[in-house]
Amino acid sequence: MLTKFSPFRLLEAGITFLKKYQKQNIHTLSLLFAVGLSLTFVISACSPNTRDNTGTNQTAQTTETTNSSPNSNSIVVRIGYQKAATVLYALKAKGELEKALKASGASVTWTEFPAGPPMLEALNAGSIDFGYTGEAPPVFAQSGGTPFVYVAYDPLSTKAEAIIVRQDSPIKSVADLKGKKVAFAKGSNTNYLVVKALEKAGLQYKDIEPMGLKPADARAAFESKKVDAWAIWDPYLAAAEKAISVRTLTDATGLAPNRGYYLAAKSFADSNLDTLKTVIDEVKKVSDWAKNNPPEVAKLLSPILGIDAAVLEIAEKRREYGVLPLTDEVITKQQEVADAFYKIKLIPKEVNVKEIVWQNNK
Repeated sequence: MLTKFSPFRLLEAGITFLKKYQKQNIHTLSLLFAVGLSLTFVISACSPNTRDNTGTNQTAQTTETTNSSPNSNSIVVRIGYQKAATVLYALKAKGELEKALKASGASVTWTEFPAGPPMLEALNAGSIDFGYTGEAPPVFAQSGGTPFVYVAYDPLSTKAEAIIVRQDSPIKSVADLKGKKVAFAKGSNTNYLVVKALEKAGLQYKDIEPMGLKPADARAAFESKKVDAWAIWDPYLAAAEKAISVRTLTDATGLAPNRGYYLAAKSFADSNLDTLKTVIDEVKKVSDWAKNNPPEVAKLLSPILGIDAAVLEIAEKRREYGVLPLTDEVITKQQEVADAFYKIKLIPKEVNVKEIVWQNNK
């Protein structure tokens, strides 16, 4: 209850007392004043606003803990990856990027996505800084206003994606897909493969019934005969070929480049040039290793991906590797992807791919 009294009120009371009893013995008054002053010190000491040695030490300790907490002021590179991105999977598994960034105090977090489109959504939301995806998702993302840049590309392979049907299906060619249900991840590389395959067969996109399904859902629908055909990429393609009796109507040869792209959030690329270069350098090193060691890559990734090593080795052997700067030819081909999607109104507006190519990619 002492803290409810003000030192100033005690002093005021002392003065009032002095005026009222000014004729009394001065010694008695001095004694009363001394008692009041002592009470003032006691109350001040009990006040919660007082900063004694204990309080001061606690404040300093809190500040020191905050400033010395791990990575409190360092860069955190947030990487998005998916099962098709075997290079990033291998990079994560080997831990080489963490070692390379440690010298500068930077660190890494990893987030897995089922396909490219949701990864680009995360990039747009500011949840990741760097990722790898196929040629189609960046087009949709740019059309939607996602702030990102192309930083490098991966040649991948035209054999690493295909449109497949069940072995007993009456569908013998792409032309037979007219009026049929075709499953693929909307906005993915295989979305573009379907567009170009139909075009070559003399069909239009509206001639089929597109079923936008993620890989796991698409496989379930394919096996249960809820869809007639499935456009899919490795390693899901290799897994389906191994586990299900399927036929390939066409792969991407002569239809789609099926390139992969390394992307970065524009704000990250603009603010962390050296860190981004380090990331790309480490990706290149792992890509070079993977190119020459398909069996080792398969064994490394098998327990992580939950896919048999023999299946992964099939996928690894029919793909190409490389972390390369974007050339005018590559940009032109990517522009063709964008123009094709705009032509059939899969994206709401035209985009200029060249506008978002990282200028330090060469």
